[in-house]
Amino acid sequence: MRDLIVIGAGPCGLSAATEAKKRGLEPLVIEKGCIVNSVYHYPTHMQFFSTPELLEIGGLPFVTAGEKPSRQEALKYYRAVVKAYDLDVRTYEKVTGVEKGDGTFTVRTEKQGKGRTYTSPHVVLATGYYDSPNKLNIPGEELPKVHHYYTEGHPYSGLNVLVIGGKNSAVDAAMDLYQAGANVTMAYRREAFTDSVKAWVKPVIESAIRKGWITMHWNTVVKEVREHEAVLEKEGETFTIPNDVVFAMTGYHPRTEMLKKLGVGFHPDSGAPVHDPETMETTVPGLYIAGVIAAGFDANSIFIENGRYHGEKIAAHISRKRQVAAT
Repeated sequence: MRDLIVIGAGPCGLSAATEAKKRGLEPLVIEKGCIVNSVYHYPTHMQFFSTPELLEIGGLPFVTAGEKPSRQEALKYYRAVVKAYDLDVRTYEKVTGVEKGDGTFTVRTEKQGKGRTYTSPHVVLATGYYDSPNKLNIPGEELPKVHHYYTEGHPYSGLNVLVIGGKNSAVDAAMDLYQAGANVTMAYRREAFTDSVKAWVKPVIESAIRKGWITMHWNTVVKEVREHEAVLEKEGETFTIPNDVVFAMTGYHPRTEMLKKLGVGFHPDSGAPVHDPETMETTVPGLYIAGVIAAGFDANSIFIENGRYHGEKIAAHISRKRQVAAT
């Protein structure tokens, strides 16, 4: 029996665990990948938009060499948080089911083919969204050359690469691919980049497009991916371009199946799980959400910067409940 079980060892899940530890609770964190698995899968040379203090959790200072931390610095920082708080994090252990009993939850997992069972009166779902890319649902999307994640440009030097999308992940990938020597084409369904693109990157990508270094197709959707070409449609006209690799940087969405199975309701307009924003507790007593899973359809409304505060709300609420139960 644990004081609480946190499913997901991303920054928001670790925040819930550290805040619980600060209040004398003993949390268990279960993660199907490595610590901050999503951050680990970011592009190799990625730099965060935020300054380091906006990514801090547990009150542990995040010291970086530059103004904005790199992916590598973030990985090192979150490992340090786990060590500093002596968190019990079970990595590479997949949660296969959560059941609600009489005042307790049973969490079933699997690791290396062996099943395990844990119990707790409180469960925090902090499962993020990076594992569920928004699919294009077009012919050829399942070809090996189509990717929904981007790591680095070096392997694609000299190849014809199509980047689908026009937000930060697509822009970063396109610039990195160009600098690595790829022949880059972008396709974006809008007529221009939005203000969400990083201010220090937007003029750079726009200049690269004007100079012809990157070919941009505005108001364009991809209709099909074939072995050696891609089929695009712009304003009713269909055309093909030679293509070796596709990066569909079309965003991600949280998975909510576990919440639905446990009986959590959802707001029909926003798609967000019904919960108390002051405590992050759902309509199922003892079941909490942290991070982007609370966002619903607008996954871009919750980042590490604001999702990290969910942990403090959760830990404070559990601590208050325990104090009341003890009196």
